[in-house]
Amino acid sequence: MLVYDTAAERNPQVLKTCRQYLHWTQRSVFHGELSTAQYRALIHALNSAIDPAHDSIITYTARSPHMIETSTLGVALGGPGDII
Repeated sequence: MLVYDTAAERNPQVLKTCRQYLHWTQRSVFHGELSTAQYRALIHALNSAIDPAHDSIITYTARSPHMIETSTLGVALGGPGDII
C-alpha cells in the first residue's frame, strides 16, 4: 500500500507514476503487489518527482498478516497519537 501527500503541482506526476505500478484505490491511496525490482523502480521514480522537504509518501509492506513495515519518503506528517 502507498499513500501520498504532495504539493498540487506535483500531484499529476506522482499519480501517473503510482498508476504505472499499483492499483488506484482512492485519491492518493494505491495498493498492489510488486517485485523487489518493481518496488525499487517505483521508489526511484517517486524520489525524482517529489520535493522531499515538503512532500510525503508512505509505503506499507506486509511481510505477513502480523508484520507490516512502513517507509517514508520526504516529510513525515502526522504521527502516532491517540485515536478518538
